Amino acid sequence: MTDSDPFFAFRQPTPGRPLLGLTVLVVEDSRYACDAMRLLCLRSGARIRRADSLRAAERHLQVYRPSVIIVDIGLPDGSGLTLIEALNRTTPRITVILGTSGDDMAETACRAAGADGFLVKPVESLAIFQQIILAHLPEERRPAGPRPLPDDIVRPEHVAFVDDMAHAAELLSEEGGDTLDYIAQFVTGVARSAGDLPLAEAGHALAEARAARAPSRAEAARLAGMLQDRLTPRVAM
Repeated sequence: MTDSDPFFAFRQPTPGRPLLGLTVLVVEDSRYACDAMRLLCLRSGARIRRADSLRAAERHLQVYRPSVIIVDIGLPDGSGLTLIEALNRTTPRITVILGTSGDDMAETACRAAGADGFLVKPVESLAIFQQIILAHLPEERRPAGPRPLPDDIVRPEHVAFVDDMAHAAELLSEEGGDTLDYIAQFVTGVARSAGDLPLAEAGHALAEARAARAPSRAEAARLAGMLQDRLTPRVAM
């Protein structure tokens, strides 16, 4: 079953809303990154659905078939590359399969797994978002005639960033080894997208300590403190 009602699916794209009629499934664990995708889809005319894990994506795909799927590489229950590989082998194939990551070096791995293209986080440019999807659509799904390139930059809601910080803080309290590895990459990615460089550096320091199999309690404690700081409301003086 396609993931669209007949009325929505057969609406024709326009120069101003070039993705009209498409449904985009975003497989993304960060609410901040997903809110950016929501705004990009909204301004492009596309419908968006979200899955926050491989398991959630698989449940969705058992029922619906989106027009476009955007898969984050670092997910809580495994690598997005495994999902891209599986989707690339599925018949009929989803029209556009894209990988996404804050690490631009991941593009090679995504394409090797079968992705049509790659979005580097933070995904903020409306023009880039539209161009990458349109480049892989069949001609009949693209808007006819010339199309202006929008210069819009989307800014996700701050509450989405706070939600991500609360999620990371809750996971960090569990103190598990595998959980620490996931938290480090999750926080680093979200912080970079939000422009919070001190937090990104703290997440990266924890990731490096874990990768080197070095003691990481100090890095984890530092990160926990920074997460709580971002969850503490500021009092205006």
